[in-house]
Amino acid sequence: MRPAPARAPGGVGSWRGRGGTTVRGQGIPVLGEIELAFRFVREPIIAITGTNGKTTTTSLLGAILTQCGMRVFVGGNIGNPLIGYADHSETVDWIVLEVSSFQLDTIEFFRPDIGILLNITEDHLDRYPDMAGYAASKGKLFQNQTSKDIAIINGADPWVQKVTHGIKSFRWIFNGLSGQMDGAVITKHSLSIAASSCPFRKPGSSSVQPTTERFQIDTSQSRLHGKHNQENICAAAMAALAVGCSIHGIQSCLNQFSGLSHRIEFVRTLDGVTYLDDSKATNVDAVFRALECFHEPIILIMGGRDKGGNYDVLKPLIRDQVKYLILLGEASDLIYAVLGSATRTDRAVSMEDAVAKAHASASEGDVVLLSPACSSFDMFKSYTHRGEMFKTEVNKL
Repeated sequence: MRPAPARAPGGVGSWRGRGGTTVRGQGIPVLGEIELAFRFVREPIIAITGTNGKTTTTSLLGAILTQCGMRVFVGGNIGNPLIGYADHSETVDWIVLEVSSFQLDTIEFFRPDIGILLNITEDHLDRYPDMAGYAASKGKLFQNQTSKDIAIINGADPWVQKVTHGIKSFRWIFNGLSGQMDGAVITKHSLSIAASSCPFRKPGSSSVQPTTERFQIDTSQSRLHGKHNQENICAAAMAALAVGCSIHGIQSCLNQFSGLSHRIEFVRTLDGVTYLDDSKATNVDAVFRALECFHEPIILIMGGRDKGGNYDVLKPLIRDQVKYLILLGEASDLIYAVLGSATRTDRAVSMEDAVAKAHASASEGDVVLLSPACSSFDMFKSYTHRGEMFKTEVNKL
């Protein structure tokens, strides 16, 4: 069990929840699952957070480490709770965790050896009072790190830069300036990663070693498309290099990795029309990133339970790329008020109705994309359930 220092004033137990007296308001500490589990594991941890791309990056990194011969536990917000690992007798070389802002809200001593912050864009504003509050939760990933730890962060994201300013860990930046000494430069089909002072881990050891090598990775054969996935790949590759993986192992895994369900997932092609399931796009930025991936005319199915996002930022892309917008769920009226004038727009009463409308209006060369920008809980059990319903209706056509 990790030794826990004495609770500091102003820690998690001193925070008062919304509305009335809570156990926290009475000075009683409340531990989240990830904080509790952390106190019972000794293995080194890589933790990944961000508004979008967490699951893809976590899964890819887990696959790379496995490909390179390491024993790995992959879990956290991705489905396997860390407390489940704490209860096992078998040990691993690295724990790779997807961590949400909700989980970070309840940490006290949780400290990853390597923390990755991919991006911070509008999301969960139905929970947090404003963007600053949401961003601060993401930044808590690094609050307990020391100078021996690594923070892999997006240098092009202003909110990421803001919440990581002044952290104690080694800041290793992707999307930084071209040619910088320490960091990664991303181009359309390649990554160039340099780390002259990054505390690299030797395989099987907690000791560190410097390197002056610049690493090159070819992403042209990857099945993960789009600028956002270039960033996800880069972050995963940087973490893999930091723990001793070879470029050959990283490249080999990247070439084979097929992506995840409900993340711009190919469903089928029918009469020259491509149907794609992006049900995991539960916020506005995720839809923006999905639309950026295509040059073909798009029939877009959006909607669900609103999370407080700014749909207006989608208007230029909707106007230029979306030939038909189909709205579904509780947020239909809200989205229609913002985007309905940008293109032909209709409402659907069910997923079956949405897919039928899309099919009737699609022409050869079009893309039918489910990318909701909302949570699923108005009509479905989860984004997975929503995506499976979409695929079921598409496969009935």
